[in-house]
Order: sequence, then C-alpha cells, then structure tokens
Amino acid sequence: MSALDFVSSNLSAESIPDEIASAVVSSRSYADDNVIYPALKWLRNHQPLAKADVEGYDPFWIVSKHADVMAISRDNKTFINGDQNLILQTRESDAFTRKTNKGKVRSMNSLAYMDQPEHGRYRGITSNWFMQGTVKRLDERMREIARESVQQFVELGGECDFVKDFVLYYPLRVIMDILGVPASDEPRMLKLTQQLFGGDDPDERRAEIPEGPDAAARAWRATLEDFYGYFRELSHERRARPRNDLISLIANTRFDGELIDEDREVDYYVAIATAGHDTTSAASAGGMLGLLTFPEQFAKLQSSPALIPSFINESIRWSTPIKHFMRCASRDVEVRGQSIRANDRLLLSYPSANRDEDVFDDPDVFRVDRDPNPHLAFGNGPHMCIGQHLAKLDMRILFEELLPRLAHVELAGEPRLLQSNFISGLKSLPIRYRLK
Repeated sequence: MSALDFVSSNLSAESIPDEIASAVVSSRSYADDNVIYPALKWLRNHQPLAKADVEGYDPFWIVSKHADVMAISRDNKTFINGDQNLILQTRESDAFTRKTNKGKVRSMNSLAYMDQPEHGRYRGITSNWFMQGTVKRLDERMREIARESVQQFVELGGECDFVKDFVLYYPLRVIMDILGVPASDEPRMLKLTQQLFGGDDPDERRAEIPEGPDAAARAWRATLEDFYGYFRELSHERRARPRNDLISLIANTRFDGELIDEDREVDYYVAIATAGHDTTSAASAGGMLGLLTFPEQFAKLQSSPALIPSFINESIRWSTPIKHFMRCASRDVEVRGQSIRANDRLLLSYPSANRDEDVFDDPDVFRVDRDPNPHLAFGNGPHMCIGQHLAKLDMRILFEELLPRLAHVELAGEPRLLQSNFISGLKSLPIRYRLK
C-alpha cells in the first residue's frame, strides 16, 4: 500500500502512519523526489505535528509546517540542542556514539550542537568574518576562482556531469582558501566531506564500515577522526606561524587567557570545511536542475540577469540541502495543539517547511523571480547559518560568470541524488550545453 493511500480516519491523534514516518526517516527517500515530497505534503495536510514511532528509532515528533519550524527554531530556551544528537540516528547508532564519546550522545561540538551561553561565545569567534558587509571583501578573490572554474567548464567540450566535473570544486576552493587549507589538500577534504555526509549512500560510504544498524555512527566517527588528525597538525602550525585565515583565528583564540578547548576547536574546523562547501555546491546543482526542469525559467534568467540574486534564493529553497535538525524540549509545552513533554525530541523538516503551501504559491514550481521567498534553508533564530551571506555571494558570483557563457543547456542523462536524510543533494547531473 502506498503511503499516500493510507486512510487518515484510521489514525490516532498523534501517531503517523508507518509508511509516512518511514519515508521521512529513510535516507533512500531523499534520493527520490517522488517519494519524499509527497510524504511531506501528506504530513502538512493531515498531521502537521505528530509523533513517529519507526522501528529501530526512539519515538520523536515530525514538524512539517513552516510556521512551526520557524517558531521552534526561534525559541532556543524551550527547544535545545546540547544534550542530544542534532541528527536523527537509530538506537544502535546512539548507543555507539555514547560508548565512544564518554557517555554523551552529542556527536560533535560545533556551533549547531551548542546551546546558550556556549553557542554565543563560540559563534562570536568568527561572526565578524561572515557578516554580510565583511564577506564582500572576498568578491575579487571569489570571482577569480569562479572565472578559473568556468574556463575549465568551457574546456569540457559541451557535455559533462555538472556536479562531478564542475560545481563541486568552486565552493570547495573558496572555503578552503578562507579556512587556510592548502590547495593540494582540497581533494582530501572533498572525499572526507562526502564520507561524512554520505554514510548511507552506497557510492560514498566508507568501504571498511560493515553495514548494520549502527553503521552511520561508525562511519561518522571514523571520518571525524580522520578530520581531527589533519586539523590538529594545521592548528599547531598556525599557532607557531599565524596567517590571515580562519584556522589561525580559531587556533589562537583565548577565553579568560586560556586557549579554547581542543574538541571544540577541531569541530569548528570540520563544520566550516564540510558544510561550508557541500551545501553550496548542492544548492548550485539544484538551481541548475531547476532551470533544466523549467526551461522557460532559464530563458527568463538569461534575458534578465538582474534576477540572479532571486534565482539563488530559489535554488536554495528548492533544493534545501540540509534536510533536518533535531531539537529536544527542555520543558512541557504545547505546539499546534499537541502536548510536547520535557525531553521529547522533534525533527524539524526543512524541505517540508520550504514547500509549505501556506507560505509559497506553487511550491513545487521553480521560479527565478519568486518574491517573497522566506525559505528556512538556513534555519532561523539564534542558530541561523553563520555562513549564509558567504554562500549566497559564492553562488551569485559563480552564476554571474557562468550564465553569460551559456546559449543552451539540457539534460544528457538521469540526475541522481545522494541517499542521506541529513545533508544531501545531487551527486550526478549529466548535461549537454552550447556556448555563446
């Protein structure tokens, strides 16, 4: 029986049908838009806030409406991060994380996992670097990298995989340049990023990790350890010989005269080195797929280049690279008429919020001139993505350099999406193009 065929009158007030809940949880669903988006739409229409009880997982609430995701994100006193895992994992994966993490299920110590006052303290280290006015100083260097990338695209000869051959590398080069990672190490950073976020995908998972209910947590931990070994060496070097990069800034930060805790330091690097390019390349590839799916939008954008900033926003909404974050209730509270108990966990579904019919007209349609576009792909409230201005500038410069070179572009094969319920996007987008 299809999830969408389930008769809602058979439901209790809180339970989500197994077919729907399993679809939202399964990494495979996010590799098929014809599975995940209908399931999320069903939730918005029938059970916008309800409990999921999926085999192998502790029970949790699924939050599917834009208004609820936004409200919960803004209330960081009631809905916290620090005591639980930010990512939905199986019971076995949570058990593995506790076993290897001093009894804690919090699997990282980066900003997204922190509550106040810890969050504000550590966010403040780099917040000035990522302010809208500050990132503009990077325009010249980013445009130089973009032009080099577009020239390489031109030389591919009219047919390529837009993801594998092109769009993975430009945001990678930009963020590594800012972070302070040598260009020679960029392939290593890309591979580790793919392993960290693609642990459930057969093309990306670590070969030495056996399949099983805790495989995702084992792969996550193994990949983090690889990152840690790398960044500890760079950190020691930058303390001895600081440069004008983020590693030097973070490595030499002191609180009350003491260097910052090493666990938080290395996780800071990992968060910037992974999400800082992976989500941007995913949104860029998603934007190109939007133009290919709705070719009249490509024509509109070509005739009105001033729409590029709006196109960037729509690309981010339409692709929504971050699929979920978890929150934990710190007290009993009522949301949308439902009684949330202290310690209940909630899954914030960003793809669902970004296709909410109450907020977006024709949400499944890609529109380069969509306005307003209050998407939640960067989150909301205190945890709103610190790198959002950099990501948008990054994408804008790339397409400002690329679009004037394109006369025509079309699909040359089947697009393929990564299997991941956390951070995912296109892993392959074969295209055929003609240059001006």
